[in-house]
Parts: sequence; structure tokens; C-alpha cells
Amino acid sequence: MDTSSFRKEFKDLYGKDPQVYRAPGRVNIIGEHTDYNDGFVFPAAINLSTWVAIAPGDDRRIKARTTNLNEGIEFDLDAPATIQARHWSSYVLGVAQVLEQSGHRLRGANLLIHGEVPIGAGVSSSASLEAAVGWALLKASGIEIERRKLAQLCQKAENEYTGTHCGIMDQLASCCCVKGQALLLDCRSLAYRTLPLPEHVRLVICNTMVRRELSNSAYNTRRSECEKGVRMIASKFPGVRALRDVTLDQLESCRKALPEIVYRRCRHVVTEDDRVLEAAAALEQKRYGELRQAMAESHRSLREDYEVSCRELDLLVELAGQAEGIYGARMTGAGFGGCTINLVHSDLVDAFRKMISTEYERRTGLKPDIYVCDAADGVGSAS
Repeated sequence: MDTSSFRKEFKDLYGKDPQVYRAPGRVNIIGEHTDYNDGFVFPAAINLSTWVAIAPGDDRRIKARTTNLNEGIEFDLDAPATIQARHWSSYVLGVAQVLEQSGHRLRGANLLIHGEVPIGAGVSSSASLEAAVGWALLKASGIEIERRKLAQLCQKAENEYTGTHCGIMDQLASCCCVKGQALLLDCRSLAYRTLPLPEHVRLVICNTMVRRELSNSAYNTRRSECEKGVRMIASKFPGVRALRDVTLDQLESCRKALPEIVYRRCRHVVTEDDRVLEAAAALEQKRYGELRQAMAESHRSLREDYEVSCRELDLLVELAGQAEGIYGARMTGAGFGGCTINLVHSDLVDAFRKMISTEYERRTGLKPDIYVCDAADGVGSAS
């Protein structure tokens, strides 16, 4: 990102010199659909970000423009704004209104937004936008906030203003991740610790080019199926509040009472939580074969039990399994399209990209976008 030209574009538009902030997208190494079940996840921020240039205004009006679509919005913080669901403006409006509702009185401001996180690819472009806008609005208003709290407020904005009942992982990763590290997060307590990624491993994200819509019925249906499972299991085991609390033995003891589809949804989440902890320990102790196996089992479970994969995702994982220098591959994100995450030895990244691109296009007719990333810092000022 050329921040000098971005600053100039802002000044040409608004006539003021801005401050510039950024928040990254994220990739989840393992732990899918566990966050809204109070479970464990293992994401890393990536060096693709949403950038916000901002200068405070003289009143309580927010003016925001995006370079990606060349569109603008304007609204008054003192008057309820109309939300256009799943339009980029809904994230800006939603974050501003949630910050106000939580007691943070904002100043009016002018914003220019540029996003480089791929949209609809499962790498959290929405959380990146929410965190960048939230951080910028607070900084322009002279308000300090704890990063975990900002993540919670951004999650609330997405839940309430865009119709996506997401968990906390995306927003917390965008706010709290650390350069060169992955984040082992307990989504119930929000306690986390960082684990270094090997210096010789790159995060290679392969985009199927198949678009998905998180707010349609599929994502929210999966969540309701998990909630149904919790209610039924809790009738036998009263201490259960979420699938995080369920052991595999407890789940198996309830199998006959659960609808088959609910049982399989629950089985994915219960076993995925175990895989997250196993994968983090394997990475920390350099047991890379175990890490690769845990990621493979995660993909199989997402494909067969949670049913959120697709033939394009399965093909990319299959192709990755044939490559040299792979430490693990699986789908990442909510599914129904989107991306795979591949941990690839840095010396073999070019060969990996060439093989994946050639074979995937030959077999699908689609040319995949491939992003070679490093683990990045969470939200903050532009360097």
C-alpha cells in the first residue's frame, strides 16, 4: 500500500491531512465453526489489510468514501441511519452506531477507505473493515479502547447490522494478532496466547473463485443446528452450555436421541476443538506430520460432517496433498466456496503456486487467485 498517495487522495477529496490506520484480514489455520460454539480457534492475521485515512470534522457528521467502488455515504451520528444490509456502508454505519451505543461519544469525521482483502473469499474482509473503521473513529475522537473490547463491539455490529451471526474469531484476530505468530484463542473466555510460526513456512491462500454469502440460510442454519444439539444434550448433561462443554463420549451417548444431521454437526465441532489444541501443540513442538494430519482431518470433517466444503475446495486440498513442502492444507473460513489455507515451505512456494494454478484451471476452467502471505500485526497505525 502506497500510503503517501493514499494520503494525497484524501487531501484532494477533503482538503485536510489525515491519519492512516489499517486492520488485517485473517486466515484460520484450524478451528472452523468452533468460535460461535465457545470453542478454540487458531488464526493468524495476514498482510492484506483495509486502510482508513481519517480526519476529525467540526460536527457530528460522518462522511466516508471507498476507493474500491468509488462510492460515498454521509450520516449524522445524532440521527439513526438507515442500514442497507450487506452493503459496504452497513459495516461503517453499524460500527459507528455500536460504538455510540456502548458509551463512546464520537466526533464527526471524514474517512477514505481502501480494501485489499479479497471479498467473499473467507479471509475476513468484513472484520478487517469493521476493525479499521472502529479504530480510526475512536482515534479521531481521542478515545482509547482495549483491543479485545473493540473486537467484541465489531462482532456486535456484524451480528446486528449485517445479518451474519458470526463468532468472535475474525474480529479478534484482526484486532489482536501479532506479526510472525498465530493466535490460539479460547472463544469463551477470550484468553489467548501467540505461538510463533516457523520462519521457513509461508501462508499460501488459494481462492477457488467461487463466491459465497454468509448471511444466507446455510451459515445461520449451521449455527441453529448446533444450538439444537446443545439443548438436547444439556437435557441429559445439565452442565453443558455450548458444544465446547461436550465430550465425544457424551455426544455418542446422546446419538440415538439426536437427529442424524444434528449429530454430525455436533461431532464436527466437538472433534474440531480437540484438533485445534492438537495442532497448536504439534506446531509448537515442531511435530509437523501431526499438524498436517490434524488439518487433513479438519477438512474431512468440514466436508462430511459439517457439509460446508464444495468440489472446488476439495480439489484444491487434493492438489496440495500432492505437492512438495506442504505442512498442512484445508479449507478455511465458513465454506460454501472461498479459500484453502496451505502451509508451504518458503523454498517451494513458487513451484506450489505454478502447479496449483495450472492443475486447478485445467480441471475447473477457473483461474485461482493465490496469495502468498506472512502473519501480520493486528489493527494499528500505518507504518
